[in-house]
Amino acid sequence: MKMLSIEEELKNNSYPGRGIVIGKTPDGKKAVAAYFIMGRSENSRNRIFVEDGEGIRTQAFDPSKLTDPSLIIYAPVRVLGNKTIVTNGDQTDTIYEGMDRQLTFEQSLRSREFEPDAPNYTPRISGIMHIENGACNYAMSILKSNNGSPEGCSRYTFAYENPAAGEGRFIHTYMCDGDPLPSFEGEPKLIGIPDDMDAFTELLWNSLNEDNKVSLFVRYIDIETGNYETKIVNKNH
Repeated sequence: MKMLSIEEELKNNSYPGRGIVIGKTPDGKKAVAAYFIMGRSENSRNRIFVEDGEGIRTQAFDPSKLTDPSLIIYAPVRVLGNKTIVTNGDQTDTIYEGMDRQLTFEQSLRSREFEPDAPNYTPRISGIMHIENGACNYAMSILKSNNGSPEGCSRYTFAYENPAAGEGRFIHTYMCDGDPLPSFEGEPKLIGIPDDMDAFTELLWNSLNEDNKVSLFVRYIDIETGNYETKIVNKNH
C-alpha cells in the first residue's frame, strides 16, 4: 500500500467530514491518536473540544445557538484502563461500556449502525488503541450504509498488530463534499506520522479547509509508561 501525505489528502478535500488518525512515531516510543471535526451548518460549526477526565467531549461554543445536540454533542475520546477509544459519535460510550463488560471492540459496535441523518447516512468511524507491556496495537471500524441505502449496514473492522514505527492509518467520514455526502470507501489510508507532536498538530490544522474546520485533538502516548500529552485546537475561542 502506498504511503500517502496526510497534508495532501486534507488539502485536496474541502470536506472529509470527521477524521481519525492512529499510529506510531518513527522512534517507536509513542502511540499517536488524532481526531478532527468539520462542519457546514451553523449548528455543526458552533462547537469546541474540551477536556473531560482523560478524554474529551464536544461542547457548544455559544449555547444560545445550539439547535439539535443529538449528533454533535458527544465524547469523541475516552480512556478505559490501557485502551484509548476515539470515535465520531456517541458510540465512544457504546465501545467503552461494551469493553468494560469484556466484549470485544467489534462486538460492542454490533448494536450500532451509521448515523440516522438522511440522505447522508454518515458512517460511524471508530478507533481503539491498546498499549500493554511496551507494545501498541490498534483497530479501526467503519459502519456505513449500503451504498447510500439505509436498508443495510456494512461493517468493516481493520486491526493492526505491532504497527510499524512512523506509520499511521487515517479514516474519515466522507470521500469529498457533495449532496448527499458520499461515504468513505476502502480501507484506512496509510500515512506517515512524525516524532514532533507540535509540528504534527500544526500540519493537520493548517491542512484542513479553513471554512469548514472546527476542532482538532492530538495525543501522543508514551508506550513504555502510558503517560501522554494532549493538544486541542478550536477555531472558536
